[in-house]
Amino acid sequence: MNRLNNRNYLNKIRKNLRNHSTSAEATLWKILQKRKVANLKFRRQHSIGNYVLDFYCPEIKLGIELDAEFHSGPAIEQKDRDRNSYFENLSIEILHFENRWVFEYPQDIIEAIEEVNNRRKRTTLLVNSEY
Repeated sequence: MNRLNNRNYLNKIRKNLRNHSTSAEATLWKILQKRKVANLKFRRQHSIGNYVLDFYCPEIKLGIELDAEFHSGPAIEQKDRDRNSYFENLSIEILHFENRWVFEYPQDIIEAIEEVNNRRKRTTLLVNSEY
């Protein structure tokens, strides 16, 4: 069986990322940890396949990525499209925010998470009500 989540060969990378997080990641973690947002459990530096997400909530299949600035340039943009497509194929939604949003608009990040949570719950209810 080929494990998809937290593959062993990425352990050191994930640990290094956790131990050397940016100030934005550390601040967002304080907001997300201990089920503070919509009672959802988030994980830091969680890997899926060959990719490491800054934050991941398995309950609603939501990944959050913080970027120094939005990526630009053809090669980087293609890499981002490939990454997003990979997660999309696994029904994982990815929210991207610039680091500064954590400090300037934290409530917008919380509201975006709550919106995904509410949408996922509605979808689950609709699917379950069909049976």
